[in-house]
Formats: sequence, structure tokens, C-alpha cells
Amino acid sequence: MAESQHVLVGVDGSDPSGWALEWALAAAKRRGWGLRVLCSYSLPSFTAASLDGGYAALDDSAIRASAQAALDGAVAQASDRGVEVSSVLETGDAAGALIEASATAGLAVVGTRGGGGFTDRLLGTVSTALPAHARCPVVVVPLRNEDGGTRGEASRRGRRDGGGRGGRATDGEEPTYGHAWEAMAPVAAPRRIVVGVDGSPSARVALNAAVAEAALWGSELTAVAGVPLSHGAGVLAWLPAAIDRGQVLADVKAGLEVMVREAVADTGVRVKLHALDGSGAGLLSEFSTAVDLVVVGSRGRGGFTGMLLGSTSQSVLHHASCPVLVVPARTEQEGVSPIDPPWLKRRRPRP
Repeated sequence: MAESQHVLVGVDGSDPSGWALEWALAAAKRRGWGLRVLCSYSLPSFTAASLDGGYAALDDSAIRASAQAALDGAVAQASDRGVEVSSVLETGDAAGALIEASATAGLAVVGTRGGGGFTDRLLGTVSTALPAHARCPVVVVPLRNEDGGTRGEASRRGRRDGGGRGGRATDGEEPTYGHAWEAMAPVAAPRRIVVGVDGSPSARVALNAAVAEAALWGSELTAVAGVPLSHGAGVLAWLPAAIDRGQVLADVKAGLEVMVREAVADTGVRVKLHALDGSGAGLLSEFSTAVDLVVVGSRGRGGFTGMLLGSTSQSVLHHASCPVLVVPARTEQEGVSPIDPPWLKRRRPRP
């Protein structure tokens, strides 16, 4: 499998990782890439009162066997779809393993949360850490469907047979990986894509990636610029009433048109443009209920320059109703222009 010509997906046998696998399979097949499936497990450490502060002795063979079963099921599913597949079973932190593996991937895909952690969290540690630290674009697939229900409910309707994929751990319990992998219904191609644009280098990279995705899938693409004129703490919310706010939006849209024109050159992709009053995060979260994929840059104009993942992308990841593609912009210190990252270079045809 050629380096960077594969999609990386993290699985653990849970429903969220099942939806991530389906999305990764569709993406790999569309691109003509291979799939690398990674499962990482760790032993829980805990102190029982009766042990007087000692650690319980645990045999990892059962946990490893369950993790291997989840991995084998994912590999079999990929093979059934005609996708070239390789697999990796790791011990230790799943987020760290995926971040390291992302260095040689063209795209990484994860579910919103896996088999471990607190049940009331909106995002798991993996789906929070990976977009912030990955060396390639990351798709985070949520547990929601078009009718507003959970993806878990959708998966129960879409499975070939009844029964569970593998339990979700509650607080303090070890995650279960599920021996019997039951395939989800295939993911439909994303026909409607929206990208957030704020004029920053990161947003320009995200726009280029969104155009590439739209060209790849034959999707409708919408570019949205949010201008917080009347929404509280926005940069422009303090403007006096005498300012022509309609003109501000018109000016922002004109700038958006210039960026989009450059991004779509020679691609044949048509883009709808919207400059709207509101925060970028709020607008993109609203759009996510009506589209199939939201694309954001890892950082925009706001926030602290040292942040690995900006407030807009973090908020969208927490609240979006559809998959979110987070596109990192490499920094100058890494020797790559933030406007032209390597995964976009690879997609451009040679003259």
C-alpha cells in the first residue's frame, strides 16, 4: 500500500467506529486508495479497596482477543467491498496511535466516541485529539441521522441481523470490542458539502479541500462566511448603528467570491456563496442539519495563535449533525506553505 495513498480508520467494535468504518470505506473506494484499519486497546488500572492500594492483576489475553476480533471483522468488511486493506493492532492510547499513523495517511476517519469513556460526553478523547494533532485531514462521523435520531438507532435499523455490536462502557468499566462484527448499511456519497471561510490561511486550505471533495464526489458545494454583526461577542458586534451592515456583508461576500474563484479554477465545481450575520460555528452547525459534510480549517482568524484546534472547529465538531472534515494547515516551521499542503498537491493533475 503506497505511503499516503490510504485512508486510516480507527475501530473498536462500537457503533461510532462502525459508522466511521463505513465512511472510510466509501472514501477509500472513491479515491481508489487502500484502507488501513487500526485498533488500539489498553488495560484498565484500578485500585480495589480490598487490595489496600494495590493493583489488580489482569490478563490481557481476553481484551486482546476481543480487539483482534473487532479488527478482523473490519478487515473482512473492507475485503467484501473490494477495498485493499491492511490492519494494525496496537497497545496503549488510541489517540496517540492514530496521531502517529496519520503521518503517512492521506485521510483519517473516526467516530465521535468509541467504547470507552464517560457516556455523557459529546465527543470522545480520540475524536477530540486526532483533529487537533493529525498530520492529515480528519473526518469525524457523528451518531446522528437525517430524522434527528441517533446513529445508534439508525444502525439498529440498518443491520442485517438484530443484536449488539459490542457494548459501550460506562464510567469505570473496560470497553467491550464485540466479537461479532455486524456491518452497517453503506454510507451514501456526500451530495451536499458546506465549507466555512473567514479569509484566514487555514480557511483557504479548507476551501481548497472542500472543492477537491466536491469534484471527487460530484457534490453541490456551499461556501459560508459568518460575520457576527449582531450576535454578542463578535468582533463587529460593537459597530455603531450608523454603519451600513448590509454593505459589510456585501463586502465580505465580494472577498469570498475572489477566494472561491481562485479555488475552483479549472475544476468545474460550482459554488453557492453566503455571507451571513452570525458566528461561523453557529452557522456551520445549522447548515450541518441540511448537508452531508461540513469542511473547516483547523484554525481561523480568532483565538490564540498557539491553539492547535480553533474555537470554531471545536464547536462544529461538538454540535454538527453530519460528518465534519477538519483540514490542518501545516506551519512554516514544518517547511510547508499553509496555503498548499501536501495532500492537495497530490490531488492536482499534472499539466
